[in-house]
Amino acid sequence: MFGWIELGQILIIGIVIWVFYKTFIKNTQSEKLVRGLLGLVGLWVLSFVLAWAKLNLLATFLHWVALFLSLSLIVVFQPELRKFMALMGNVKQWRRVLRRDVVKSKNLKSLDAIISAVEYMSAKHTGALIVFSSVLDESVIEKKGIKIDAKISSELLLTIFFDKTPLHDGALIIEGNRIAYAGAILPLSQSNLGWKYGTRHRAALGLSEESSAVVLVVSEESGDISIAEKGKFTKYDDMKKLRARLEKVMDR
Repeated sequence: MFGWIELGQILIIGIVIWVFYKTFIKNTQSEKLVRGLLGLVGLWVLSFVLAWAKLNLLATFLHWVALFLSLSLIVVFQPELRKFMALMGNVKQWRRVLRRDVVKSKNLKSLDAIISAVEYMSAKHTGALIVFSSVLDESVIEKKGIKIDAKISSELLLTIFFDKTPLHDGALIIEGNRIAYAGAILPLSQSNLGWKYGTRHRAALGLSEESSAVVLVVSEESGDISIAEKGKFTKYDDMKKLRARLEKVMDR
């Protein structure tokens, strides 16, 4: 018999699923896969409801449609399935969730360094390309560049993007609160961008179109600061707003 205990268990399961979705799935490529699975579950439930209502023809039809879509889902969402499985096996990401308070403290220190460096580069018209990603799909990056694995500091960021260094033209990849790689080659967007957007902006947009990464760009020509996310640019003139956005990005 269905009672308060069963209802409580359902609520707990729902909360666990929601927290899991917010922590690992939202704003990633795997979100498409989850939406497809939810739609599929809806079809299965509806087929059982129709069978219970004695509408056997419709129930059988939906049953076979759901079965066909289940097989199609594996083919259509194969890249997302691969990313989802990689995410599940990402031990670092799980550790970050379990140690969120410690990680947040480290992220704030790293964020201070990033904001300081970006503000300086913007004022001096020093071009920069910084990738933020907790789980980066390496298949979408043409070349990861030179492995750095160093603590984030404004001095190191300014050194990497100084126009006399060999790594300044590539992208810098930040994973968690450490600089993972420098001099990375990103996929260029094929979108029709305006004349004011150069190669850095096209690379930032290209990666944001093919992955869940957030990419910060400092224009060498204008000094403008922009963030590419989900195939769109957002310009930031206010450093407080930029800091607030990057804080959310680094807390993911």
